Amino acid sequence: MNSTAVLPRKRGRPAKDEGDYRATREALLNAGVAVLTEKGFSATGIDEILKSVGVPKGSFYHFFASKEAFGAALIARYDEYFVRKLDRFFLDEARSPLDRIDAFFADAERGMKRFGFRRGCLVGNLGQEMGTLPEAFRAQLTDVLLGWQRRTATVLEQAQRDGEIDRSTDCTEWAAFLWTGWEGAVLRAKLERKAAPLQMFARIFRQSIGA
Repeated sequence: MNSTAVLPRKRGRPAKDEGDYRATREALLNAGVAVLTEKGFSATGIDEILKSVGVPKGSFYHFFASKEAFGAALIARYDEYFVRKLDRFFLDEARSPLDRIDAFFADAERGMKRFGFRRGCLVGNLGQEMGTLPEAFRAQLTDVLLGWQRRTATVLEQAQRDGEIDRSTDCTEWAAFLWTGWEGAVLRAKLERKAAPLQMFARIFRQSIGA
């Protein structure tokens, strides 16, 4: 008989390879973002996400403390993805500043078309159901939008220096207007399953802000 004492198993996340843990957590985040751009947070069951990546139901809390913690992580992940997208267009010096914004609009339209207009903006989706979400999400979502606005204001300031828009234009206000209007256009495009609302907003924005 083996005389080595058998230690009781500790509660919590079972021992496993750190790389495997991270890969599974990443898969859950990616699946969650995909689902939440199509459905609301309240309507999304954890089971649906777990099944999509082959993770047992009982394992969810090894990766996230709660559904609220998962939601906060999803907002952060979507913001990271979206900021990379914005920077790809807004920092493209091969285009004029306003053309960079046009290129972003066109890319977003192609993205919605690719998914049959079923997916929208995760931040916009969550903002619409804020009344039923954890209050902590409000500040997080607001900070995300403000970050996007700051990047947009920087591009508009460059457009001012280049003479594309009038020197008297309030770039911070116009950046806020862009995201307020664009989120509404995305919502309507998702509702109507067509690109016309996106195209209308992009066209009127460019016509209105041009010098």
